[in-house]
Amino acid sequence: MTTVTGGQLAAHALAEQQVEYIFTLSGGHITPIYQYLEETGVQLFDTRHEQAAVFMAEAWGKMTRRPGVAMVTAGPGFTNALTGIASAFFSNTPLVLIAGCVGLDHKEKLDLQDMFQEPVISPMVKKTLVCQKTERIPEFVDLAFRLASSGRPGPVYLEMPVDVLNNAVEEAAVKKIQTKCESKPVDRRGAVRALEMLRNSEKPVVIAGTGAWQAGAEKELTEFVEKAGIPVFTSLSGRGTVPDTHPLCFEGALAIRPGGAFAAYLETDLILVLGTRISLYYMFGEIFNPAAKMIQVDIQPEEIGRNRTIDLPVVSDLKAFLAECNALIDADSLKSELQGRFAPWISSLKEADAAGKAPSAADWQSDNTPIHPLRLAREIDSFMDREDDIVVADGGDTTTWMGMTRTINKPGRYLDYGIFGSLAVGLPYANAAKLKNPDKRVLLITGDGSIGFNFMEFENAIRKNLAIVVVISNDLGWGMIRHSQEIRIGHAIEAGTLIGRVDYHKMVEALGGKGFLVEKPADIRPAIEAAFASGKTCCINVMTDPTTVSPASMALANVGAYKS
Repeated sequence: MTTVTGGQLAAHALAEQQVEYIFTLSGGHITPIYQYLEETGVQLFDTRHEQAAVFMAEAWGKMTRRPGVAMVTAGPGFTNALTGIASAFFSNTPLVLIAGCVGLDHKEKLDLQDMFQEPVISPMVKKTLVCQKTERIPEFVDLAFRLASSGRPGPVYLEMPVDVLNNAVEEAAVKKIQTKCESKPVDRRGAVRALEMLRNSEKPVVIAGTGAWQAGAEKELTEFVEKAGIPVFTSLSGRGTVPDTHPLCFEGALAIRPGGAFAAYLETDLILVLGTRISLYYMFGEIFNPAAKMIQVDIQPEEIGRNRTIDLPVVSDLKAFLAECNALIDADSLKSELQGRFAPWISSLKEADAAGKAPSAADWQSDNTPIHPLRLAREIDSFMDREDDIVVADGGDTTTWMGMTRTINKPGRYLDYGIFGSLAVGLPYANAAKLKNPDKRVLLITGDGSIGFNFMEFENAIRKNLAIVVVISNDLGWGMIRHSQEIRIGHAIEAGTLIGRVDYHKMVEALGGKGFLVEKPADIRPAIEAAFASGKTCCINVMTDPTTVSPASMALANVGAYKS
């Protein structure tokens, strides 16, 4: 009889899922899978820290809308992966984390790297799976991928003890199951009622979030706002699902972004929340006109009604829901009724948009030194003007400045840490973006604090010929915390907020990359041009003004993190 090991079964099950890359850091407890992946087309991408591996898998899932895969060893390898998993859970990103663990026969013997892993990670994932039977490994792999991508996407944890992986079983005893779940449930009655509410409104707005991107609803969303003639704001991974340059798109949904969002939310009488959560980004619903009616469409029932009473809750796949709305508009001749109806509302929002951007114009164009970070963000936005250019943002204030500035005309081309707010995503995200899009320009803008977390991923990029360009907004420390402390308690606590000047560009040069130091605004664009022209992994160390205070720093000072 032909026998197979658990490692063989796992490797081939991953290949059957058409996994391109597994992001990983090697270890003894996962070597049984490593050795048999060599027989498949699945490639291992090794990182210098397990956290970076999971962040790369998260970025992969964000970009492709298919589960990214990370694999880590037991104990400390597992615990190092937890921050990335929590980030993926908050961002609703499909991801499968595979972890090895101590063999079943060695539990409670104080073996190397032994710990109870499954209870620790359980609150951070959609599902935990622990396979204790070698012949069932293909079933568990299939289940992990199906759960990660169905319904509301998210991370799934799959644990396989090392003795289960090393064990050999008869191939005939192995049950191989592979199921693809493509169901797109739609609430047709909800679509009818939503259009009735739209017909009775005067100042409607759409807020489209990650659910629009994960559902593949870009086409349907654009058609819907065009047929209805209503304004749309986008957020998180939903950015770009309707291009920022579309006449009905008023760019980012966050009120701290210069533009018309704040005015729109105060004046609107109907808010269609499509595939996004009512969170801190919207002051937990308090930013919206209290008299406005609310429609919330989400694939996850428990998400509807968080922080705000919802007048029309709709549990539905967003793409299917929007397609139904579009068909109803056409069938009912509602398009002719709605077209032009909201023109005065659109006109007033355009005025609000211009007024909202005016106060930031001087900073976007500032010639001051040290460089204003908004000027840096504007230079990056101006240079990265191709539709397929990919910009990644990391850091507290730095992500805020870039989020206030970036023009996005295609989804999946702007990556940041989202609502979980975990620093350290920058280099892993950028490396994953370049790996997936080797012929596209990838630029990371990051703070000088955040760049330190996974700095050795620079070496990884250099060694693997990933020609990313990294721009560091160097304000000499942890700017967001420093400024929030100044606002809240009257001074910054230097022991926790000051880094000082570090020549990061020289550090990257020592690793084999190319470095630039920029101290004048006029030198920003030439440095970016030279960096991309070099074809190397580059670091542009930009000295920015440490006294500038972002809207996010102001908000942080008021979240109750300090005693009065």
